[in-house]
Amino acid sequence: MSIPVSTTELTPLMFLERSANVYPGRTAIVYNGSVTTYADMAAAATRLAHALTASGIRPGDRVAYLCPNIPEMLIAHFGVPLAQAVLVAINTRLAPDEIAYILNHSGATLLMGDTALLAQLEPILDQLTTVTDIVSIDAGAGAAGIETIPYRNFLERGSDEPLAWRVNSEFQPISINYTSGTTGRPKGVLYSHRGAYLNALGEIIHSQHSPDSVYLWTLPMFHCNGWCTTWALPAIGGTSVCLRAVEPGEIWRLIREHGVTHLNAAPTVLIGMANHADAAPINGSLVITTAGAPPSPTLIAQLENLGARIVHMYGLTETYGPHTVCEWQPEWSDLPPGERSRNMSRQGVPFIGVDPIRVVDESMQDVTRNGEHMGEVVMRGNNVMLGYYDDPEATERAFAGGYFHSGDVGVWHQDGYIELRDRSKDIIISGGENISTIEVEQALASHESV
Repeated sequence: MSIPVSTTELTPLMFLERSANVYPGRTAIVYNGSVTTYADMAAAATRLAHALTASGIRPGDRVAYLCPNIPEMLIAHFGVPLAQAVLVAINTRLAPDEIAYILNHSGATLLMGDTALLAQLEPILDQLTTVTDIVSIDAGAGAAGIETIPYRNFLERGSDEPLAWRVNSEFQPISINYTSGTTGRPKGVLYSHRGAYLNALGEIIHSQHSPDSVYLWTLPMFHCNGWCTTWALPAIGGTSVCLRAVEPGEIWRLIREHGVTHLNAAPTVLIGMANHADAAPINGSLVITTAGAPPSPTLIAQLENLGARIVHMYGLTETYGPHTVCEWQPEWSDLPPGERSRNMSRQGVPFIGVDPIRVVDESMQDVTRNGEHMGEVVMRGNNVMLGYYDDPEATERAFAGGYFHSGDVGVWHQDGYIELRDRSKDIIISGGENISTIEVEQALASHESV
């Protein structure tokens, strides 16, 4: 079989391969006083991949992780796909029965877990139908009542023999991320190597990362694979500062100690930061990328007053995290602070590399771009999921009309920027009019008495 000269199957694995060659001695990870270089990180991913293969993991098998933002979790984003397996990063905040459902539905045969988190699974061990081994990522003994393999012992099954940082197909799954399950059982969202690669490049561009980036892990790596920043930061050769638990005081301490230049977080985390006793003007540059619930103009103004620059993105688990960005326009600098913050709180325009986003009515026709007519936000392109794992009916419904249906209600402004008004199920109808709960929340947040 000849090797194509003009094409390479896209995979984030190439990112770590490159940084290990270009920046071997550069700091890749900082955690609790320990430092991991890019050469070390690539070696750790290689040994993990060999250990997985030696343990019976085959291409396409699912490997689950139940971990906070620790180095082993970051390394797994390369080590698991390097073994041609599929990473299932589980939300650490879920109840044991929800974790059991995800393990069984995904068909994961191996569970890697933080010892403290594994302890809660003892009551549901007999419910696990596919997991054959549990590995405890901790220096101490395994979780009480659960038979585990210490992580260090597990890695001894591996070797340092080089592996090819390549895949047979860029469309093969790299990970499965489960939705929140607010309307029923969580659904497994399939990410491809191609989608993860392209979305990571978009993250680098829109969050303005560089080899000098020092990124604080305030965003869970289990959430959309950390919005693909797990792959983006190694691509550019930046430094990850791992954070086990999100606590505003600790965030401020690490920002100052390590000269953090970037962090991603939901507005709830940013509210805690902005109102914490340690909040003070930042020496240097700090880019805060936020997504999830729309940030209020008041919150944006608070963070700007501390010296942070806000990048507002929007997306869903089904779009690898962010799909749009509120792209800054130079003329906004001349606007009054309140109007500027309102512009910045919009969800914006499509990421680089995806199709134009639309806001449509029930017949899939575009709504008028006047900032008033509401419709559903629909999207398509390189960073839309492959589909829902083992759920073709839900996939067909989500992709009706050739677009992914977000379930989010928004408006389309004349300048092409979209702005969310609500989830379709949350819209308030009063007197025959649609009322946005987001607008109500933002009005309350901006009041001087709140």
